[in-house]
Amino acid sequence: MRQGIQEQDPGSLRNSTRIIGIDPGTRYTGIGIIDRVDNRLKYIFSETITTVKLPTIEDKLEVIFNRIGEVIDQFNPQRAAVEQIFHSVNPRSSLLLGHARGVSILSVKLKGVSLFEYAPNEVKSAVVGVGRATKDQVNNMVKILLNIDRSRKVKEDEADALANAICHANTMDFEGYSQQNHKVKTRRT
Repeated sequence: MRQGIQEQDPGSLRNSTRIIGIDPGTRYTGIGIIDRVDNRLKYIFSETITTVKLPTIEDKLEVIFNRIGEVIDQFNPQRAAVEQIFHSVNPRSSLLLGHARGVSILSVKLKGVSLFEYAPNEVKSAVVGVGRATKDQVNNMVKILLNIDRSRKVKEDEADALANAICHANTMDFEGYSQQNHKVKTRRT
């Protein structure tokens, strides 16, 4: 169920922030971890959680929840970035995506990681420079920005997760803006 690639952990770095990006889905969930060291981005880890062959939605959600928690425990990110839900023409697809997104967010929250959300066009614009970029354009720019060998295959879901992390890394300089507009607020009832 797990497939991933990992580069050596840089150890303790000054002025470093570790960010996990998540691209949730009930068939494939992408996870990507980067470090922002000063103004540089460093690729740390990425993986696709594959649940397409699991029989029930409950099984899929359990695997997604648990694996994100394991990755957080292993890499200790301080921040998490996830895309906001886009509107789909298929209500069932939107509902299933909402379930995967919900367990992803819950896993992050229970680990005490600060969570930030970005609109899909913001992520594409932060990575490619164009809010309507294609998946291939995002994948290619992720490789360039993170200095990943162009010959190495980065799965689509991993590239999207890494793009979410890059988007957050690029907005950290505008901390007030980022927190005001993107930090997930918790309401107490």
